[in-house]
Amino acid sequence: MASAQRRSGTTTAKRAAVQAAVLEATEELLSEGASYADLGIERIATRAGISRTAFYFYFADKRELLMRLTEDVTELLLEQADIWWSGDGDPTAQLRVALTNIAGLYDEHAVLLRAVVEVSTYDEEVAQFWRGLIGQFVEATERRIELERAGGRSTCPDPGATAFALTWMVERTYYQQLVQSERIRRDAAVEALTEIWIRTIYA
Repeated sequence: MASAQRRSGTTTAKRAAVQAAVLEATEELLSEGASYADLGIERIATRAGISRTAFYFYFADKRELLMRLTEDVTELLLEQADIWWSGDGDPTAQLRVALTNIAGLYDEHAVLLRAVVEVSTYDEEVAQFWRGLIGQFVEATERRIELERAGGRSTCPDPGATAFALTWMVERTYYQQLVQSERIRRDAAVEALTEIWIRTIYA
């Protein structure tokens, strides 16, 4: 039994290491200018130091790879958004910190986030996946607005619609800031979003 457990642990560790190498290789190649549409499995596998056959052992296809990468980044984004969702201090300060940190993650993982948004425009499975991830932010934002209404701090008439509009506004703003960074500074985008959220929820 102990021997079987050791083998299982070794296999799990190897799988994690290979997957991490593939994910890192993909981000590196995207950072170097490769488009996701033109990025081949062979090239990803070679950069990761594995065979093409090994790639397919861990990932069904390039779509699954992209979604797995995006899930990892989304977990980081959710952690930062929770600064406001679960906070009980000054909402303006909390929102500003959360939106600043989220903007930083968008900048850090720009190549990946650009890729998933662009692929979502022509791949329906990825589009549904991306909408589902953003939906987590919408639902948590709606819950926070409802709590603010219950506490008498907000008179927002429709928390659901408001959360939907505000969340997708952040997604669109930060995506466009990535691809048109010469048009607007990141700190200016954060301040504008903070002001809009506060005025909308706490007016």
